[in-house]
Amino acid sequence: MLKKLLFGLVFGCSVYGIGQECPNLLSPVNGATGVAVDAAITWAASDGVPGYRIRLGTTPGGSEITDSSVGSATTYTPPLGLPANTTIYVTIILDFLFQGGDDIVCSSQSFTTENVTTVPDCVSFRTPVDGSTDVSVFSNISWFYAPRATGYTVSMGTGPGLTDIVAPTDVGNTLLFNPPGELPASTVIYTTVTPYNGVGNAMGCSEISFTTGILAPLPGCTTMVTPFNGEVNVPLTPFLEWLPVPGATGYRVTIGTTPDGTDILDNTAFNTNSTFVLNFEPNKTFFITIVPFNTAGEAIGCGQESFSTLLGCGPYLDPRTGDFVTFSPEVNFPATLSFCENDSPKTVTAPDIADGYRWFQIDDFDNEVMISNSNEVTLSENGRYRYMAYNIISQSGAILECPNSTVFEVVSSEIATIDGVSAVDTALGFDVTVSASGGGDYEYAIDDPNGPFQDSNRFNAVPPGSHVFYVRDKNGCGTVSEPFEQDLTVEGFPKFFTPNGDNINDFWQFIQPVEGGQIVLRDIRIFDRFGRLLSVITQNSLGWDGNYGGRPLPAGEYWFSAIDDLNREVKGHFSLKR
Repeated sequence: MLKKLLFGLVFGCSVYGIGQECPNLLSPVNGATGVAVDAAITWAASDGVPGYRIRLGTTPGGSEITDSSVGSATTYTPPLGLPANTTIYVTIILDFLFQGGDDIVCSSQSFTTENVTTVPDCVSFRTPVDGSTDVSVFSNISWFYAPRATGYTVSMGTGPGLTDIVAPTDVGNTLLFNPPGELPASTVIYTTVTPYNGVGNAMGCSEISFTTGILAPLPGCTTMVTPFNGEVNVPLTPFLEWLPVPGATGYRVTIGTTPDGTDILDNTAFNTNSTFVLNFEPNKTFFITIVPFNTAGEAIGCGQESFSTLLGCGPYLDPRTGDFVTFSPEVNFPATLSFCENDSPKTVTAPDIADGYRWFQIDDFDNEVMISNSNEVTLSENGRYRYMAYNIISQSGAILECPNSTVFEVVSSEIATIDGVSAVDTALGFDVTVSASGGGDYEYAIDDPNGPFQDSNRFNAVPPGSHVFYVRDKNGCGTVSEPFEQDLTVEGFPKFFTPNGDNINDFWQFIQPVEGGQIVLRDIRIFDRFGRLLSVITQNSLGWDGNYGGRPLPAGEYWFSAIDDLNREVKGHFSLKR
């Protein structure tokens, strides 16, 4: 299926013929201040982007701090930290090169680092580890970044605290030191690395010791044969092979989904120059480092290579057409399904076209149990469920399942009960409210059982006359109706009166209609526009004379409420004219 990518520039991206949204910084956010110099930089993932590169500099687009590929990771920790009290510009690059497109360089975002006022921490050694033996005489010394450090001093000797091999040497802001010449063979070597910054040296850093092996030549480095460095569309279960190295007795292999990652293989030793690796993730870049070794030690300075796996299910960007491509089926399934109370279990059929289907029931602890693997499922109880549809594709001989799913809820429903219908007279007609109860989701109509139906239970400007109101359950559990027996009319209540003393229409009073049954009213209450009760009259009295407290009230609109002998209420209004 193809989902057309919208054209245009979003967030200042340079685009290979299309518009692709560039990610925002999540931490530190754009414009942040006081950021720790050892902070990790994190950004939002962008759909369909196979990989990222990150540039860090002190000017927009600058890369003097780093220009690094991070694969599909969305977090990068500068290996040497960040300069203090400096505005750092971050440029995220969307890497489409291995799909045959161009890189998309996003607009720079920035933050400002903290002002460091304390000395750095001490280092942890990477190689050799404290107490190790048979270390090659050609070995380098490496360590991990010490927070807040801007440089390191290294010393080495043949005894604790001695510096007869390397006098204290400022090696600058690096995490590796290559001792001059070769180290003495079969000797215990003591090493100290002291971090420093503008405040001073780290305090109390301890030295480590290791024992060198016999003098023997180290093996050289190797190069990948298959997949070759930079290869794309590598099978998900590839055969890895590298050039054999003369004099090597084995190879240590590290593979990760980021340049520093070890999530696939972590310095695993092989005694041959090849191996299978099972079940790589599709549409990812993998970084591999191979270090040959022998009894003298490990090869020094071996570089890192990378390759990218099959595009898989997607979505991925086809740079030739500007389309997002995905092999997963589209899923169109409602968020809620309803049962009618007392109905038998409900059979649901998948609405989508796919190669296969699965249905899962989800418990209160989010555990899922598959209850069907066909296009139909029988549901007998309320709760949460997951519907999954999937397609089967073949890529380079590998069979890949491409799923798409959604969670839905099953709820109960029932036919409504109409509890009553009430009406209020207005200048435009009657406002009628239908009161209904029940465990369903209801909609309302007037006079026609086929609708139109509305969500509101209130009907405005209903004309006088008899009407029938309908209440329907939206989930198909049925429709009920209620005829409104009381005529929706205010016939018998005058629309105006003129209390001017001419003995014509001087009193406002209910007049029994000529047609229809006899209407018996218990009382009639009269109010002003503020809701103040002005008078209570009976239908057999002379009526209201337009006075309150013995004083005539001004012309205007007044309201009444009449209660009949069946406790039904009729409301309306009339005019007092002078």
